[in-house]
Amino acid sequence: MGTRQRAETVHPWQRYVALGDSFTEGIGDPDPERPGYHIGWADRVAQELARSTENFAYANLAVRGRLIEQIRDEQIAPALELKPDLITLCAGGNNVIRPGSDPDETARILDTMVQLLATTGATIVLFNGPDVHDTPVMGSIRGKVAIFNENVRTVAKRHDAVVADMWSLRELTAKEMWDEDRLHFSPLGHHTIAREVLDTLNVKHELDPVTPQPPAERSWREARVDDVVWARHHLFPWVIRRLRGRSSGDGITAKRPEIEPLFGGSMPPGGSSSEAEKS
Repeated sequence: MGTRQRAETVHPWQRYVALGDSFTEGIGDPDPERPGYHIGWADRVAQELARSTENFAYANLAVRGRLIEQIRDEQIAPALELKPDLITLCAGGNNVIRPGSDPDETARILDTMVQLLATTGATIVLFNGPDVHDTPVMGSIRGKVAIFNENVRTVAKRHDAVVADMWSLRELTAKEMWDEDRLHFSPLGHHTIAREVLDTLNVKHELDPVTPQPPAERSWREARVDDVVWARHHLFPWVIRRLRGRSSGDGITAKRPEIEPLFGGSMPPGGSSSEAEKS
């Protein structure tokens, strides 16, 4: 990278900590070189930030399946101990999608979390939810997502945080942005969200926009077969876990619990997900 380009991409952060659930862990974006590891938008953001800052370090405390109360109880204190100057927090999504949940109460908990994180003086990035009107599975909860989103903006304003606006990210309505489980994002989706986060931080980056190819036309019968396969492999196991009081994150620990420099080559670009390890 030339001197001029490095100067254009400079930013003030050196210690980045990501908190959250499967969205921030990167589920749906498996690393082909590290079985069981998921890359995700946060890793992609960290790599771009590391390009222009020496001694840049990154931790990711997110764990799949976590409710907002669990993120509060398990991740806030460790995050404070890492002394970050940049924090991303996405929490509450697993609460909002549950039947009978209260998006106002979920946002109240979020507010207390951001209040604690703000004591670090770090830049804090929050996330609203995507517009799920035309997305698989979650279209029925669009109203709850919209209420939660307005609350997220209120929380951000109260604590001088910024919001990565996923609701306005219209690209996320494309089927190719979603993993085969229809709940998590695909590598292409994570790539697109990483671009949104970097744009929100006003950081120049090297993540090019990727336009998904138009989906192939399918017959009614082919679509129904796909629905049956999806229900067998993803919906039914999810329902059974809920009935048994279990979580996909049981026994899972954070993938990057310590704040460390980034090593290795470039992240693979966003593309189609061919593997879905979401135990």
